[in-house]
This record gives sequence, structure tokens and C-alpha cells, in this order.
Amino acid sequence: MKLGVYNAVLHDRPLEDALAVIGGLGLTGIEINSGGFLPPVHIPEIEEIAASPAAAKAYLARFEGTGVEIAGLNCNGNPLHPNAEIAEKHAEDIRRSIRAAAALGQTRVVTMSGLPGGEPGTKYPNWIVNAWNSAALDVLDYQWEIAAPFWSEMDRFAKDHGVKVALELHPQNLVFNARDVKKLIELTGATHLGVEMDASHLFWQQADPIAVVRELGPLIFHAAAKDVRINPNARLNGVLDNGFRRLSPDEPRVNLGGDEWANEWPKDSSWDFVALGKGHDTAYWTEFIRALYDVDPDMCLNIEHEDTELGRIEGLEVAAKVLTDAWAALEVGA
Repeated sequence: MKLGVYNAVLHDRPLEDALAVIGGLGLTGIEINSGGFLPPVHIPEIEEIAASPAAAKAYLARFEGTGVEIAGLNCNGNPLHPNAEIAEKHAEDIRRSIRAAAALGQTRVVTMSGLPGGEPGTKYPNWIVNAWNSAALDVLDYQWEIAAPFWSEMDRFAKDHGVKVALELHPQNLVFNARDVKKLIELTGATHLGVEMDASHLFWQQADPIAVVRELGPLIFHAAAKDVRINPNARLNGVLDNGFRRLSPDEPRVNLGGDEWANEWPKDSSWDFVALGKGHDTAYWTEFIRALYDVDPDMCLNIEHEDTELGRIEGLEVAAKVLTDAWAALEVGA
């Protein structure tokens, strides 16, 4: 397996410096953000790369001698957004990322299923998490009618380019658990759609990532190493905690497309994204890696650092130590 880092946490420095950090951690892969919610900081020439073999060759030359290789492209966004401006931009980012991946000799593009609105003409996406009433099922029926043809077309596009699209099972998306993955494949007949197994989003949903890997098997195309810690406040507010704060225009904030912005995480959160080992110990991550390895011994597993208690490099160091120790334990006990 190839162990690496998703590069968003290193967007504060040039690509060459990011590669030096990753190599210094003893890791060999970099998953490069190529659009979607975040700009393609480390691959700004992505359009040229997708169109020109010479541009692709020049970009690959930047990795020579670093000990670090590209380990997939990532363009997480919402290609099903009811705001056509956002949806079309994010959908085109997926297509462009697929073309660029093919040009760079890559076979994996990570993104999200997206989330439509709840009915025609609506302004905002509508995430149904507990469809106990008929109206909620009506919303889901409408959303699947939008999602299925979109992903059927994208599956064909990916197949034509020899690339597989790995969907992150992320909140605020139509596809966020194993049941939804199976439904998407059933509706589309897709052969080049599968899952990016990010354990963190399954942890907070109280699912078992290892069980999901075993259940979905060959539909797991790619993986992220990110942990979750369930906090004491979950006893009061559960894991569906909406204690977020809206950030003002004069505060640093991330644009998600159009006039949508990421909010501030709850101060007294029910759960947090944390570095590997702060939610689940090394022994757990060894078994997680074992499950992935059984699916595909060549799978890429990339650290995603979103632990606000640790700095960029400190968080990567903590996660890399757990990840490499977990891999070493697997090798010894194999």
C-alpha cells in the first residue's frame, strides 16, 4: 500500500516544500486537491495538464527525486447543488480532474456524491437523515432521480478515461453510508464508481469502518486516514449536533461555492476530527489497514489532518507515527 497525505493542510506552502514535509514523515504519496470546495493550489495548471501531454510531463518532473508520488486527485464538492452555478462548476471540476488524472497516469479521483434540493426550484440542498415520514421519502425519491443520471454519465466519462471515481461518505451528501453506496451502484449500473473510505465520517455516525470495508469489498477504491473522538457532550446533544456559529464576512472563512461558507465548529462539540490515535489506538488502525489491504494491496491511504488542537506539521507527525506503526504491525503479524 502507498501511505501519504492529502495536501490541503499544506496549501500554505509551495508544492516542493509540501513534498519535503511528506517525505520527511516517511510517507510516499500526496493526494492533490484539484478543485471543488478548495482551489487547486498545488496544481494550478490543471487545465493545461488535462489537455497537453507536455504539460503533464513537466508537472510529473517536479516529483522526480523527492521520494513522493501522486496518490490520487481530490475535488470534493457538490455537483448536484440546486444552485446551477455551484453544481456546474463542481461537476466540471470532476470532469477536469478525471482528464488530468488520466494525463498524469493516475487512476483515482476522490469527490462526493453531492446533494440536491428537496424539490424543484428550491435554493438549498436538503439532507434527509431520518426519513420516518412520507414527505421525507418523497424528497429522497426526487433526489435520486437527479443523482442517478448524473452519476451514470460521470461513470461513463470516468470509464472512457481509465479512471475510477471514489466517493467520500461525507455528511450533507445523498450517499453517506453503505446502503446508499449499494443503491447508487444498483441505479446506475456503474463500474467506475466506488468509495473513498474515510473512517472518520463513519465513526461519528456510529458505524464500524472495518465492517463497511468488509461489506463493500471491491467498491472501496481509495482511503483516508482521519480519526474522530466522541466527546462527553454527545451524551446531551447526540452526534447530530448543530451548535455551529455563522462566521462574519470579516472573519477568515472557506467559501463552498456561491454565497455558501463553512461555519465555525461548535466550541462544546459532541465530537471532533482528531489526529490518528486520539480517537482509536494503533491496534485499531492496524486492523483497518488489514481490511483495506485485503481488498487491494496497492490501495492509497492518505492522512487528512483536521485536528484543530494540533498545528499543521505537529498533527501530521502524530498521525504519521500512528499510521506507520500500524502498517509495521501489520507487516510483522501478517
